[in-house]
Amino acid sequence: MNHSKGGGMLAYLVKRLFQAIAVMLAISFIGFAIQDNLGDPLRELVGQSVSEETRQQLRDELGLNDSFLTQYVRFLGNAVQGDLGTSYFFKEPALDVIMKKLPATLELVLGATLIIVGLSVPLGVYTAIKPNSIPSKIIMGASIVGISIPVFLTAILMIYVFSVELHWLPSYGRGDVVHVFGYWDTNFANVDGWAHILLPSIALASIMLPLFVRLIRAEMMEVLQSEYVKYAKAKGIHPGRIYFVHALKNTLLPVITVGGVQIGTMVAYTILTETVFQWPGMGFMFLEAVNRVDTPLIVAYLIVVGFIFVVTNTIVDLIYGLVNPTVNLARMGA
Repeated sequence: MNHSKGGGMLAYLVKRLFQAIAVMLAISFIGFAIQDNLGDPLRELVGQSVSEETRQQLRDELGLNDSFLTQYVRFLGNAVQGDLGTSYFFKEPALDVIMKKLPATLELVLGATLIIVGLSVPLGVYTAIKPNSIPSKIIMGASIVGISIPVFLTAILMIYVFSVELHWLPSYGRGDVVHVFGYWDTNFANVDGWAHILLPSIALASIMLPLFVRLIRAEMMEVLQSEYVKYAKAKGIHPGRIYFVHALKNTLLPVITVGGVQIGTMVAYTILTETVFQWPGMGFMFLEAVNRVDTPLIVAYLIVVGFIFVVTNTIVDLIYGLVNPTVNLARMGA
């Protein structure tokens, strides 16, 4: 039985690996294909003052006159070795530029995730247990408003209230960060760092928080109607244990799947939040790269974000299978 289960897990992992490779190939192809429409690389490298003859010579040296397929295969070969090109603006490997910006973005996503988890679970459970109470109606009404307001508007409003009017929190930058290792500097090691990351995290969380509150509420209400919950109530088990142990465990199964996808997506959603708060992460860097037509950096960003999304989804699927093995086995057998 265990041997069969282990073999099924291995087959599933191999299947997911091939799916991940296919997705990454598609992302790399699209990213590489659109770079020709973003601008002339030579213009960014040498400007307008170089003669046409010199331009053609440089195009030959850079391989820009090769066929699209030849250039793409060469790009893939370099990408497998960790070479995603050299940034025109920073004059260094595009992957190194992104790795320097990545910690700021991941910490922003982590801060938003902590807020989402910390608020959506108790609010979702409460509105499911007492759906007709006035607080529940206020929470659900606020969630509709939250879904409707774009993140950049939320961010600007928060800056106006908490930074401009009240002077409680800073409105831009990472503040006083503490070096951890490598490229990683953290905001979570001192008070100034926490103060700077709080507003951007709340703004980013505002995209997903209403969705998770409504999702947990809907799943919880369905679970509360199940027979085993009714049986637990009949046995006289404490309501708190029924709600937060038995019912919540089954409520969180579908939430894990949706949550993993959305958290992976939040890495891409940071673009607007980082721009408003001048947060020095990947999203802010990406917009600057677009303005400068820094095509290697743009393509590298798309590939890195795609990779994060693929890895996050794979991990979430594995966690889902471990929490609920029957689902995993059913999927493997499909």
